[in-house]
Amino acid sequence: MGNHQNIANFIWTVADDILRDSFKQHEYGDVVLPFVVLCRLDCIHEAVKDNVIATYEKFRKNLNEDQLEPVLIKATKGLKFYNKSDFDLQRLSQDAKNIELNFNNYINGYSKNIYDILNYFELSTIVKRLVQADILFMMVDRFTEVDLHPNKVSNHEMGSIYEELLRKYSEMSNEEAGHHYTPREVIKLMVNLVFAEQKKSLQGKGLIRSIYDPACGTGGMLTIAKEHRKEKITSKMDVI
Repeated sequence: MGNHQNIANFIWTVADDILRDSFKQHEYGDVVLPFVVLCRLDCIHEAVKDNVIATYEKFRKNLNEDQLEPVLIKATKGLKFYNKSDFDLQRLSQDAKNIELNFNNYINGYSKNIYDILNYFELSTIVKRLVQADILFMMVDRFTEVDLHPNKVSNHEMGSIYEELLRKYSEMSNEEAGHHYTPREVIKLMVNLVFAEQKKSLQGKGLIRSIYDPACGTGGMLTIAKEHRKEKITSKMDVI
């Protein structure tokens, strides 16, 4: 799986293999997309997972949840989220018998900012259906085969994977893909327009500019803006 298209196709094949008899095709995206998010979060959090768990065990009896949060964030060494559960997808795949109990423990271990995002996916409802169909473990196990580590999949590629899955999901739902995300070619046009009259004012050292995307889904506006800055303006400007 050398590019975003291959990864997206593999993920969709996994979904089709496992969900076919339990979910309608237009429902695949409801299951696949949160699992993609979980897989990416696991890959980002992997290097600090054990340190977060150890920190949690050390302080959990003496600190309440509000007091624990900054301590656990610090234990991530720079991340903006944490998971204090003993589990991740890889560790969940080691115990098929207790998959439902362990999976819920895993989800509840996320910091509030991530937990709130997962709630938007209505993940608890999805998990119940996966448990009823006896395929939750199969989904977890197959997603351990997907490597979304930032060292191998950039944020830009991650956005492209997500958008490709959204496109497939939209086709199954008989909806236009543009209802769910802005195509990259449109984003490139928007970025070109934003910077069109700014090229001279953006020359020089130590410049910082902010790009505001009020509907920031996959982060496409930010990644395309960074690419545009580097290729067409100057590599000495930061875009945040």
